[in-house]
Amino acid sequence: MLKTRHLIDPMDFTVEELEEVFQLAGQIISNPREFSHICDGKILATLFYEPSTRTRFSFEAAMLRLGGNVLGFSEPNSSSVAKGESISDTIRTVACYADIAVMRHPKEGAPRIASMYTDMPVINAGDGGHQHPTQTLTDLLTIRNVKGRLSGLTIGACGDLKFGRTVHSLIKALSRYDNNRFVLISPEELKVPYYIINEVLAKNNIEFQAAERMEDVLDTLDILYMTRVQKERFFNEQDYIRLKDSYILDNDKMKLAPSNMIVLHPLPRVNEIDYEVDNDPRAYYFKQAQNGMYVRMALIIKLLGLV
Repeated sequence: MLKTRHLIDPMDFTVEELEEVFQLAGQIISNPREFSHICDGKILATLFYEPSTRTRFSFEAAMLRLGGNVLGFSEPNSSSVAKGESISDTIRTVACYADIAVMRHPKEGAPRIASMYTDMPVINAGDGGHQHPTQTLTDLLTIRNVKGRLSGLTIGACGDLKFGRTVHSLIKALSRYDNNRFVLISPEELKVPYYIINEVLAKNNIEFQAAERMEDVLDTLDILYMTRVQKERFFNEQDYIRLKDSYILDNDKMKLAPSNMIVLHPLPRVNEIDYEVDNDPRAYYFKQAQNGMYVRMALIIKLLGLV
């Protein structure tokens, strides 16, 4: 039962609980009208302390399509945060008005702190370079729908693996399914943090390899998960400029990949996927974005205990 639970880390739900969410998302995709009034009278609070397009819009669209309403802020200067209000006070106040809240914050651990001060379900929509669990649910639903399984896969993660919270969450989540293998493609400066290597991959005896050239490993992949080099995570602009064009996926590189490999990207992209790749049938990143709305619809329903 997921009613009144928080989702702060992708590991907060068991594999069986995730499957419940995915099955409900599948029902919504098949028959959205059946769920169009399930959240009548319910309110979602969106607390975005950091910019977002897809995550915020998909949560708002999810709640509206379920018949509920939305309130919140899309940047902290439009709220009492600008006056110095603490996260604990903000979430306790918001809980007086809303039934469920989603929070994005630049500081790692902020949504978890919020969840400690309320019984209202709190969903982490990204905390710094740490976790992004609902993007992970989106990624897993897309892989499950396209590949028909979440096990026995070779997943290539490419680009900014150091600051990329979506990659960290995805590795943690997919590590719980049998016989998955990871290929970590990045420059030395943007390698996956040691805690992911030590506490997730090595600890669970999960096969992985590091690579610096995408071209060397593309032919081994079932999934290529591209990420952008995130300017906002760098302290030194020169480092960003030096690394931002490290990996660009284009049609020539796609020729090296298997015919059934799929390309995912949490978006937004800058230039790491050439626009010419959009026409390749293996490009699933916009379908992935659409799946984000459906999986968030299912998550809201489950956390509110409506099914």
